[in-house]
Amino acid sequence: KDGIDTRLRELILEKQDEYEYRVLEMEIMPDHVHLLMDVNPKLGVYYVVNRIKGYSSSVLRNEFPSLKRKLPTLWTHSKFISSVGAVTLEAVRKYIEDQKNV
Repeated sequence: KDGIDTRLRELILEKQDEYEYRVLEMEIMPDHVHLLMDVNPKLGVYYVVNRIKGYSSSVLRNEFPSLKRKLPTLWTHSKFISSVGAVTLEAVRKYIEDQKNV
C-alpha cells in the first residue's frame, strides 16, 4: 500500500482525547474500517464516527492528492454501528482481528 492505511490509523488514534473515545481494536481494510471503540455516551457514537470521518478525509486528501482524483469523497455516508452486549468483548476483538485473513 502507499501509506494511506498507516496514516489513517495514526489519524484515528490521535483524536482519541479530543473526541473522547478509546480504540480497543482496529482493522483497516481496502474499502472499509473495523473499529471497536469505547465512546463517551454524552457525545455518542454517531457524533464521534462523523468527526473521525471528516477529520481523516480532510487530512488524507491533502496529504495524498491522488485520493482527490480517484474518489469524489473519501467516505460514504453509510456506516454500521452496533453496541457490544449480546457477545463478549473478546468475541468482537477476535472478529476484527480475523478480518486480516479474509
